[in-house]
Amino acid sequence: MRKAFSLLTAIIIIVFMATVAAFIINLSGKMVKETTVQFQQEQAVLLAKSYTEYAIMAVTANDHSSSNCLNTITGDFGDDGNGNPLYSINVDISYIGNNLHANCDRILNANVIVTPNSPLNIIVDVTVAYPDLDDPDNRNLTYHRRTLQKI
Repeated sequence: MRKAFSLLTAIIIIVFMATVAAFIINLSGKMVKETTVQFQQEQAVLLAKSYTEYAIMAVTANDHSSSNCLNTITGDFGDDGNGNPLYSINVDISYIGNNLHANCDRILNANVIVTPNSPLNIIVDVTVAYPDLDDPDNRNLTYHRRTLQKI
C-alpha cells in the first residue's frame, strides 16, 4: 500500500512540473516576440529621425530656386535574409515659400502668410515600412514622422 501512494505522488508531481514548464516556455516565447517588436519599432523611429536630418541637410545643400528641386528621397535598410530590404524609407518634401522654381511640384505657396523676406520652410514626411516578422500574412507595419523645418 505504501508503494502505490509513492507512485501516485510521483505521477502528480511530474504532471505539475510539466505544466509549470509549459507555462514558462509559453511566457518565454511571448517575451521574445515582444522584445522583437520593440526592437523593430525603435529601429523605425531612429531611421525616421535619421532620414529627417538627412532630408534637411540635402535641402540646404540643394539650390531650391534652380530646376533641381528635391521632392523625394527613398532608401532601404537591413536585409531579411532573402536579399530583400527589411526597412523601406520614403521621404516626401513639401516647400512653403516664395521664389521657388516651377519644377518643385510640392509647392505650398501661401501668399497671405509668406512675405518676400520670409525664410524657406519645408515639411518633411518620413514613412518607414517594415514587416511584422510574426504575421503569417507578411503584412507591413508603418511608422510616420512629420517635421516642419525653417531653412
